[in-house]
Amino acid sequence: MYQINALNPKDEGHHTRKRFGQNFLHDQRVIAKIVRSVNPRTGDNIVEIGPGLAALTSPLIGECDALTVIELDRDLAAGLPGRVPHPERLTIVETDALKYDFTELFDGRPLRVVGNLPYNISTPLLFHLLEFGDKVKDMHFMLQKEVVDRITAEPNTKEYGRLSVMIQYYCKPTFLFEVPPGSFNPPPKVTSAVFRLEPYDVKPIVAKNEKALARLVSHVFTQRRKTLRNSLKGMLVEDGFEKAGVDPMARPETLTLAQFVALADQMVDA
Repeated sequence: MYQINALNPKDEGHHTRKRFGQNFLHDQRVIAKIVRSVNPRTGDNIVEIGPGLAALTSPLIGECDALTVIELDRDLAAGLPGRVPHPERLTIVETDALKYDFTELFDGRPLRVVGNLPYNISTPLLFHLLEFGDKVKDMHFMLQKEVVDRITAEPNTKEYGRLSVMIQYYCKPTFLFEVPPGSFNPPPKVTSAVFRLEPYDVKPIVAKNEKALARLVSHVFTQRRKTLRNSLKGMLVEDGFEKAGVDPMARPETLTLAQFVALADQMVDA
C-alpha cells in the first residue's frame, strides 16, 4: 500500500477553499489505483495539476525521478516539499493552470498530465490543455462521473454532446473507474471517475477548419431538439447536407464525429 502524507486538511491546519474547488482525496486504495493507471516511469515528464496535500504527489514522486506540480493555492504550494518523500525531485509552479503555457514544460519529452481537477474549472481546463495536445502523451484525470460519462459518450445516448464530439476529435478517451464521495475530505455531493485521454499524433478525422467545427458542434447542441436542417439554416453551402452525406432531418445526438466533420467542411465560412 502506498504511504500517503497529509491526507486530512484539518490535521494540517488547512481549510478547504470553495473558490479553488478543493476536495482532498484520502482513500489510499483509490490513490494506489490511480498511480497504477498512470504507471509512471523514470524519465517521464510528469505534470500534476492541483497537488493539494500531496496525496497523489507522494506516491507519484516515489515512482519517477522528477515531478512538476502546478498549484494555485500559495499555502498548499509552500507546504508541498515537507509532504513528499523526495522533495529534491519536486518542481513547484505557482500559477493558474487555466492560464499557464504548458509548452514551458516541454523539453523534448512529451508531457504526462495528472490531476484531481477542481470540478468548477474542469471543462475549460480540458479545452485549454487540448491546445497543447502535440506536446502531451497522455492525461489521467479525476472528474465528476457525469462529466466523464459525457466525454466518453457514444452517439445516440443522452450523454452525447459537445464535450463528447470535441474531445474525441482531439483525443482517444478511456473510462477507467468510479470513485465514491467518501474517498474525499470534504466529501463532494457527486460520484467521481478517473479517465484517460490520449491525444492523437495523427487525427483519424481532420476538419478543414477546426474553429468552424467547434462553432457548428456548439451551435447544434444548444438546439439539440431541432433537426439539423432547422438548426443549421443558412450556415451550410448549397446542397451541404447532400455533399456531407448527412440526413438533414437527423438530430445532433445521432451523428458520428465523422459526420460532424463532414458537415463542418460544408459551412459557408469553413
